[in-house]
Amino acid sequence: MSHTPHALAEDFPELAQKIMALKESDAHFAKLVESYNDVNHQVYRAENRLDLLTEAQEEALKRERALLKDHIWQHAK
Repeated sequence: MSHTPHALAEDFPELAQKIMALKESDAHFAKLVESYNDVNHQVYRAENRLDLLTEAQEEALKRERALLKDHIWQHAK
């Protein structure tokens, strides 16, 4: 399996430990991270043409990923 860019631990290395701890102690936060990882994987597959999406579908996924990442960052900072 190849490396999927935009993993939270890579994008927020200073928050990696806190993100792990919050995933274990906060069910809502864990769901945000799970949703982010799912959407990020979908974006990766679309960008690499493993799944064929329209440009609008791919852009919608990217917007969703950005919103989820913002929520995660706000919660973890």
